[in-house]
Amino acid sequence: MDDIVVGIDVGTTKICTLVARVEQDDSLRIMGAGIEPSEGIRKGVIVDLAAASQSIARSVAKAEQTSGLKIESGLVSLAGAHVSSINSRGVIGVTGETVDEIDVERAMEAARTVAIPHNREVIHIIQRGFSLDGEDGIHQPIGMHGYRLEVEAHVITAATATVENIRQAVATAGVETAQFVLNPLASAEVVLTETERQMGVVVCDIGGGTTDLAIYVNGDVWHTMVLAVGGNHLTADIAHGLRLPIEQAEQVKKEHGHAIRSEVGLEETFNVMPFGEQTPVRIGRQDLVHIVEARVEEIFDLAWQEIKRSGYDGLLPAGMVLTGGTSLLPGIRGLASRVLGMPVRTAQPDKLVGLADQLNSPAYSTSVGLLHWAAAMQSFPTSPGQRKNPPRRPKGESENWNTVKNLLKRLLP
Repeated sequence: MDDIVVGIDVGTTKICTLVARVEQDDSLRIMGAGIEPSEGIRKGVIVDLAAASQSIARSVAKAEQTSGLKIESGLVSLAGAHVSSINSRGVIGVTGETVDEIDVERAMEAARTVAIPHNREVIHIIQRGFSLDGEDGIHQPIGMHGYRLEVEAHVITAATATVENIRQAVATAGVETAQFVLNPLASAEVVLTETERQMGVVVCDIGGGTTDLAIYVNGDVWHTMVLAVGGNHLTADIAHGLRLPIEQAEQVKKEHGHAIRSEVGLEETFNVMPFGEQTPVRIGRQDLVHIVEARVEEIFDLAWQEIKRSGYDGLLPAGMVLTGGTSLLPGIRGLASRVLGMPVRTAQPDKLVGLADQLNSPAYSTSVGLLHWAAAMQSFPTSPGQRKNPPRRPKGESENWNTVKNLLKRLLP
């Protein structure tokens, strides 16, 4: 089972449990998938523990049935407005003539000791870069000569109560949470190119209940944020504006929705059955798109405000990579580019084999990204800090493994 990885994407719209095998060429073969509608979850937060637990249990059971494997533990996605992040610095004196793993570990530990309220817990600690004797921009200081080592780390925290509720809901389904992974970090694993990470790019994962942002510069995460607005807000606006049931509003959004009113013809119409009507009513598509465009523009306005607040808006020549189910809305890429004033592309998982047909959609970027994250944990990273996960012990590892293992645990709890 060492080559089997499991990811559980606990979303506002759907629960997606995936089981995959890591092949010899490091590709992923999807062996099982369980996709179920979410219940008891709003804006990434559990509001009905029993309903959420049942949704997760159904998803896990379906994945077990299709894969023929018993799921005991897996990586679980995390989102919601309760997630926040800060940057922290840790400074230590180098003990010997050169920097070793122990020095890096001590520096990360110093960065970790940032004051965090008692009702929050650390989800990720990600190194952004090292400084040695005042020399900035060092990615890997081990083996270098110096006396004063400084690390800048990105610390992502979440509300302890919310995290525990998700952990409990997953446990009720008989699965142990091996680790939580923030949605945009999981999505970035499958939608970003290495060039984009180095140049400067923002991942924008628009799901049903939240819009998740992660800014990458020089190959590392520099800023993360979760906005409590998503595709479900479009549906609610349509339901209110056209006086439709939520289910019909969702269908109308998928079949006739568009993000740019000027790209829709005046003559385009469709039929709906509003509340209180006995016969179908003909609606102009432009009336629908007028509602949709306003909300989508608001989402990107909020995203742009957050990007500017981070201070990294001038460091994103690669622009934005859109993913998530709402990124399937026609015209959304053009509207995003117009609001943000930067290049925008839409991305989805690719290079999947096995039961992968339905997963080739932006809606499953986080789900597939969890598998990639789990697969990376199984192999020793090329350098501490470049991979932010505690890996599984390879066969024949030398006796200093415990030292390196403790270091990596601090890079990502």
